[in-house]
Amino acid sequence: MERDVARIALFAALIAALGLIPQITLAFGVPITAQSLGVMLCGTVLGARRGALAAALFVGLVALGLPLLAGGRGGLGLFASPTAGFLIGFPAAAFVAGAVTHGLRAMPVGVAAGIGAVVGGVGVLYAFGIAGLALVLDKSPAEAALLVTAFLPGDVIKAAVAGAVTAALYRARPAVVASRA
Repeated sequence: MERDVARIALFAALIAALGLIPQITLAFGVPITAQSLGVMLCGTVLGARRGALAAALFVGLVALGLPLLAGGRGGLGLFASPTAGFLIGFPAAAFVAGAVTHGLRAMPVGVAAGIGAVVGGVGVLYAFGIAGLALVLDKSPAEAALLVTAFLPGDVIKAAVAGAVTAALYRARPAVVASRA
């Protein structure tokens, strides 16, 4: 139990630390950051439940006003901004990434984690992000989906990195990768 709490807190901190990498803000107000890589790793390493809890802890800390998002942003106002859908989607994305990684146990760890990261950290996160963009920017879902295509190449690279990091952790310390348990 204590080990789980420590890992959840550690991965919430990882998401925050990845926000220190300089962001690139697109014209419609949503920044490209490395934090989605942290969300992917939450799921692929910690598993569905713990990964979602780590991402939810991060979102809760941001809601409390801690400046943990890229660019030092935090607070309730973010939940009415163009980034709201992505932020709200972090726990669901981590959960799905972990569930898919766990479900593909017959595959090599890196491949399963890469697929989990794409399905959860790209597919699920984009679904939430597109819904948020459409709502906040008063766009159709198709128009909002077109806006997020700018993120796709970088997010596919992040998913590959998540797969490689998860595989390396599994080789070094198999018990650490809870998604494979």
